[in-house]
Amino acid sequence: MEDHAEWSRPSPGRSGLRADIALALVLALASVTTALLYQRTGMYPGAAEPWVWAVGLGLTTLPLALRRLYPVPVAIIVSIGFFVCGQFGVPEVLIINIALFCALYTVGAWERRRALALWVRLGIGVAMMVWITVVLIVSSSSDDAFEGISRSGIFSAYATFAVIQIITNLLYFSGAYFFGERSWRSARQQALLEAQGRELDLERQTSAAQAIALDRLAIARELHDVVAHHVSVMGIQAAAARRSIERDPARAVAALGVVEESAGTAVDELRRLVGTLRDPAKEGSAPTTIGVAHLSELVAEAQSSGTPTTLIVAGEPRPIPMLVDVALYRVVQEALTNVRKHAGRGATAEVRLRFGADAVEVEVADDGVRQELTQRSRGSGLGLQGMRERIGAVGGTVHAGRRERGGFIVRACVPNELTSAHPRAAAAAAAAAS
Repeated sequence: MEDHAEWSRPSPGRSGLRADIALALVLALASVTTALLYQRTGMYPGAAEPWVWAVGLGLTTLPLALRRLYPVPVAIIVSIGFFVCGQFGVPEVLIINIALFCALYTVGAWERRRALALWVRLGIGVAMMVWITVVLIVSSSSDDAFEGISRSGIFSAYATFAVIQIITNLLYFSGAYFFGERSWRSARQQALLEAQGRELDLERQTSAAQAIALDRLAIARELHDVVAHHVSVMGIQAAAARRSIERDPARAVAALGVVEESAGTAVDELRRLVGTLRDPAKEGSAPTTIGVAHLSELVAEAQSSGTPTTLIVAGEPRPIPMLVDVALYRVVQEALTNVRKHAGRGATAEVRLRFGADAVEVEVADDGVRQELTQRSRGSGLGLQGMRERIGAVGGTVHAGRRERGGFIVRACVPNELTSAHPRAAAAAAAAAS
């Protein structure tokens, strides 16, 4: 709606049409009343015949009932009625001027074809001014017209009267034009604001739906990370306990201890997640217990689950933002879970944390006997998808695939410019090396 031609003012409703009909009837009745009063004053000695009254006053007022539906035809008809009243001596001045002003105003305010609206108002105004000028010139040479008004000299009383008439009519037609244009622009601006309001409301609804979807994805990732990791550990340890409970009770007890510890950790993390959902304000205030500083705990847990795992930290440890910290930790957690699930018995894993000049990177690689990528992909794929979503949310990338020398590798990388905005304690990052 950048241009007038691109917007059309909607037609009035039933209440608007009823108001126009009422206006036309009121003006028609008022014009007859004022015409009788003007005739009574004796100001119009040569009054027109009653049928001329009916034609002039009827054409001037009654068409206004359709003024907003057909602005241009109504304005032309009202102008003709105005001319009939003025030219043929219908004793009425007040109401017909109001009616003509209303008709011209309506063309400016409601006519959708703006070029037509301009030319019609200009044509009617010019025609009326020419008519008035001709009447004044003719009257200047008639002794019966405007008796008692001097006509001698350039600045005579009659010349002054003629100038006043011309100025008054110029202001009259200019006012009708100005207020009509102002009404059109005001309605157009109001429609634009309403359209923008609808767009903003739609954007708010879309943003709310997107926020809900993002929250659901975040919750799904958290649940997947917690459940998949800890339950896989519990399953492996429970199977080890079942197999060794008769021949090696001590080993079975140790395995069940790991099951108990994993179950407790899973419950704690789920409780934290549920607490955050109940009261989101606690999310930023509650201290996080996961991050790259705790990778050694993940490695120890993997070792206790029967997967020999080593941790290597390269580069100078430095503070990184909490969101990046948690995302990298979750990648390692999910990757080690996948090693236990898919790499097969006897596989070893290696976790690398690199603080490079350009990025912070974690890498989990294994030499599992099940080396085919198709076999690795038999799962749901939600783990890798969750990794990519997490790292993508903090501006990083994830690569996952088969190693050339056998096994599988997962690498997550976050550029340095995205890991230096929120400093944390350097000791927390350095603790990963211990």
